[in-house]
Amino acid sequence: MKYFSELTYDVNTDNVTELVEACEGEVEDLTNNETRSTLFSLLDITSLSEKDNATTIGKLCDKVNMLTESYPELPSPAAVCVYPEWVPIAKAKLSNPLVNVASVGAGFPASQTFLEIKLKEVEMAVEAGADEVDIVIPVGKFISGLTDEVFEEIRSIKEIMGPLHLKVILETGSLPGLSDVRKAAILAMDAGADFIKTSTGKAGSGAHPDSFSVMCLAIRDFYEKTGKKVGIKPAGGISTTADAIEYLSIVKHILGNEWLNPEKFRIGASRLSNHLIREIFKKDDTFSYFD
Repeated sequence: MKYFSELTYDVNTDNVTELVEACEGEVEDLTNNETRSTLFSLLDITSLSEKDNATTIGKLCDKVNMLTESYPELPSPAAVCVYPEWVPIAKAKLSNPLVNVASVGAGFPASQTFLEIKLKEVEMAVEAGADEVDIVIPVGKFISGLTDEVFEEIRSIKEIMGPLHLKVILETGSLPGLSDVRKAAILAMDAGADFIKTSTGKAGSGAHPDSFSVMCLAIRDFYEKTGKKVGIKPAGGISTTADAIEYLSIVKHILGNEWLNPEKFRIGASRLSNHLIREIFKKDDTFSYFD
């Protein structure tokens, strides 16, 4: 926990507010098809429903496969994200090599189970073909001050993942304040996270520009300290193009253009995909490509 102990956790809320307001002011200027296409390339197309089954996941992958044929001007989305059980289906069905298979894991979404089970679930997801795994920090332990345990859990999971992407969800809406968001971000990065992510969309509030900005600032400071570029992913409640552009503007302001690609920036917002297709190709408001 070298860097966790060396970096500070205090957050200047006034500075965060000013930054967010500045980025909100840029949304209109950035609203164009070039930006919309960039946003589409950052999407993790996600299905995490209790109704998921082999048929629904197979159909989702078929739709992703047909995107290139239906809309050749569109870039590929970054990944398809599913529950661990459906990773083999996604791996078998997806034909576009540019689209990764992502799995949630480690007791998603509450992270409230035995560590041994979390590790085994991640191991099984990787063995089944997952290119990426999204996990949630044990929020209760973090709030209780058990940072050593949280660090060791993330570190152990990353050890299983090896070079594959590990996305660590902070569940920012469940954390007491912005200083806690920064602290959790630094802890996750120090433990080996390749991405830090705002929310599951299953508990509390989803992504929020203030906490997202704090996470970006933590990534910048961690990069300056270590030379490691950690990715960022907002998720939960991002349904409109304007919402997504605001998050893109925040990344651009704090981290720069080097982060504006799928290797360093993702967006978890499946409903957004329909908005982007409608706007780029001037479809009717009732049009929906992804269910």
